[in-house]
Amino acid sequence: MTFYDDIYPFYPLQRTPFIFSSRLLTIILVFVVLAVSLLLILPGIRGKSRLFWTFRIITSLFIGAVIVALNFTNDWAEARMTTKATYKSFSNAVVNAEIGLHVGLYGINVTLKGNPVVQFNETIDYNEMFTWHNTIEEYEEALEKGLPNPILYIAEKFTPSSPCGLIFQYRYSGRYASATLWTAFCCWMLANILFSMPVIRYAGYMVIATAAFIFFSMISFTTIMNVPQCVFYIGTDSFETEYSHSFWLALLTGILCTLIGLLVVMFDFLVPEKMKEAFSVGVDSCEDEDESYSEGYLNSFFLDGVTISPVNLKVTEVSRFMWVVHTVFEKISNQQSNILLPVNVSIICLKQQKFLPLI
Repeated sequence: MTFYDDIYPFYPLQRTPFIFSSRLLTIILVFVVLAVSLLLILPGIRGKSRLFWTFRIITSLFIGAVIVALNFTNDWAEARMTTKATYKSFSNAVVNAEIGLHVGLYGINVTLKGNPVVQFNETIDYNEMFTWHNTIEEYEEALEKGLPNPILYIAEKFTPSSPCGLIFQYRYSGRYASATLWTAFCCWMLANILFSMPVIRYAGYMVIATAAFIFFSMISFTTIMNVPQCVFYIGTDSFETEYSHSFWLALLTGILCTLIGLLVVMFDFLVPEKMKEAFSVGVDSCEDEDESYSEGYLNSFFLDGVTISPVNLKVTEVSRFMWVVHTVFEKISNQQSNILLPVNVSIICLKQQKFLPLI
């Protein structure tokens, strides 16, 4: 019996954050700030449009936040079990603990929590992170620290020298899944830009493209399930990994993007004017100019002595309009040559008739 009761408690108290890591918290904070900033403009929107803009902002930011966060979560696949296992090397001490394996796109988390937590006068609550690009060095550091045997056993399965070859399966599938997720994020940003332009249909296409790349990332990750699985044996029990929260969240987000994209495209085909009005992109500058030019007025200074009723230019009054213009120019030519008179003749053209070629 040693001073530490046959246990070597020289493992530092540092714990690796799991699931809610610092990166994930940063992403959530950034999107929450964006949501609050955009929601502050809602009091300036009147009527039913306020409810639509609220739904649009929250839904769009939710999709963007999920796409970014999925790159850094560590629960695409996981496995758990409660068993009795040897605690440390060179020791016969056996602990009853819950062992967990959580797989992400960039690495794994291995957890070990005692049941109860305090056993052998030590708190058994470990949480270790091993990344794909630095597995060998991190595994060697774990050996130097003297981590518990269950953690070392699982970490060894993900080293390049392991006969299971898990690191090659998970590393490449995670790499391609992450690349397609970042592509989906670019499509999401482009869709938001197009929604602010009078091309609503193409914005719907980009939302569908966002969903497609999310599904591609899931397909890339599922390729690890098509190869023979490595079974983890700890004590008298064993476990295998299964899809977890991030995988199903990606599926839900992909379905949501698909539905939104299809609805936008369908409604843009059926009621394009209503869609432009809903997204505040239905105002046409040419139509505004035509409406503002629907009525015209002539300078009364040049029509002294000529009785003319207000002119409303229509298709049937072309000859009358030409007569008025002729009278104006005749009046100008009869002025004395030593007096310069201002000339302000307003020639108004309707959208239905273009009179300039007739003058």
